[in-house]
Amino acid sequence: MMKNLIIIFLLLTAFSCKKKVAHKENDRKTDNVEKVNPVKEHFAKMETEALKEPYVGIFTKDSDSTNLFQIRSTGVSTLPIQQAAESFLNGLSPSQLQHTTFDINDEEWRKWCNVDNGIYDRQGVSLKELSEIQKKDAFKLIQESLSAKGLQLSKDIMKTDQTLKELNNGSLDYDEELYFFTIMGKPSSTEPWGWQIDGHHLVINYFILGDQVVMSPVFMGGEPIITTSGKYKGNTLFQDEQNFGLALMQSLTQQQQKETTISNVKTGNNNVAGANKDNLTLDYQGIQVSNFSKEQRQKLLELVYLYISNIREGHDKVKMEEVKAHIDNTWFSWVGGTSEDAVFYYRIHSPVVLIEFDHQKVVGVPNADDGKPSKNHIHTVVRTPNGNDYGKNLLRQHKERHHH
Repeated sequence: MMKNLIIIFLLLTAFSCKKKVAHKENDRKTDNVEKVNPVKEHFAKMETEALKEPYVGIFTKDSDSTNLFQIRSTGVSTLPIQQAAESFLNGLSPSQLQHTTFDINDEEWRKWCNVDNGIYDRQGVSLKELSEIQKKDAFKLIQESLSAKGLQLSKDIMKTDQTLKELNNGSLDYDEELYFFTIMGKPSSTEPWGWQIDGHHLVINYFILGDQVVMSPVFMGGEPIITTSGKYKGNTLFQDEQNFGLALMQSLTQQQQKETTISNVKTGNNNVAGANKDNLTLDYQGIQVSNFSKEQRQKLLELVYLYISNIREGHDKVKMEEVKAHIDNTWFSWVGGTSEDAVFYYRIHSPVVLIEFDHQKVVGVPNADDGKPSKNHIHTVVRTPNGNDYGKNLLRQHKERHHH
């Protein structure tokens, strides 16, 4: 009898251990599932879905003319940009070149996202993996392509990512050198080509054909906007874009403000033309600038120039002439309040430019998220509507002329 009881006990013990092992194996499977980042999957899916559609561009429902952008000479040489790009490419290793260079028609143009590196995988070569000489060449390319103001703003945006690294216990998702370069096409004085920088809060797409330049889409943002600690304490971004926008809104009459305002309550993020939004139907909203006084119109042009002036000298004037030619068909819209401490969103939309400014909810600064938009997290977007982001309209015309 005792012998039978011992056998039964041993069998039960073995079965119990087997169940525990099974539970541990199941636990391991659960752990593996949890390691999958759902946010990263979300952004990857968004990009995949967006790329299923060929590029069309941002249009209003009624659509403006598609003949707004023509191949022509601007009289502003792009040779310094070409030479800087050639020096940058000549300094890369064969492996780096392979990861950095793409065809002019490649989808890489459209593969960009402003989120941090923990939730988006980028193409190209990053500043972090370059030697000091290679980094110098990379910054020379940015320097020749942008104004001094645009170059400084780009560097200051990169600094905010270092601040986020410090605030998040050295997280590998953030770093002032995790900004990736790609070159599309071959630098040339006659054939289309371009470059892209892609990273957290800083994305620039830069297309060149002859002496024409299209710098869009451009995404520039930052968090924190005012750095109060660490390596870059005092670093400050977008105060003019914020304050000039508010000053313009405050200069409008009560009736004009009413027309301009989409909503006087801002509870979330309002950007509509960010990553994966290359094909977008976006109608004009707010107030038409033809209804502005001379002084109000001047304030609007000064606000637009804050964004256009990030491009290199000479080409900024070329773009502003485009903007002025369509000033009467330019629209200004607003979300949020108009007091000095208000958080807000504004949009400037014309046939040739789309500009967005948005106070965003806190994301990266620990223990600061109260669920509301903040002046300490800003996103800005600049687009070329009517099919000419990435210089696509000019590229199409070039192909038609040269039967590519």
